[in-house]
Amino acid sequence: MWHWLLASLNSKAHNNMITITWGVARLDCYPEAAGQTDVVFTVHWTLSATDGTYSGYAYGSIGVPAPTGAFTPYAALTVPEVIGWVQSAMGAEAVASYEASVAAQIEVQINPTVVTPPLPWLSAAAAA
Repeated sequence: MWHWLLASLNSKAHNNMITITWGVARLDCYPEAAGQTDVVFTVHWTLSATDGTYSGYAYGSIGVPAPTGAFTPYAALTVPEVIGWVQSAMGAEAVASYEASVAAQIEVQINPTVVTPPLPWLSAAAAA
């Protein structure tokens, strides 16, 4: 999996760095294409973020173009190579958007924009 750190969040009393991790959940392949076997055409990817306390997550799939040039056999594929395909197919703007989204999930856990306190009549009944 690919890991890297993002700058700390702008939040009160929370200065942990966020680790972003791209992963591969599954690869869909053509059994045979252009004289090769197990040719990947769709990558099911994961993206997670954690600051050690809170976490965020995204999952998706994206089609990747048919290989051109040297073909890497399925058994020789690596996570960094496949994540490179994913990010290339997405484009830099989408990659940055997904990474910002999982980081924002952490920010919302630290500084919630919506809360659900206990119902006041239940709290009063429990205190009685």
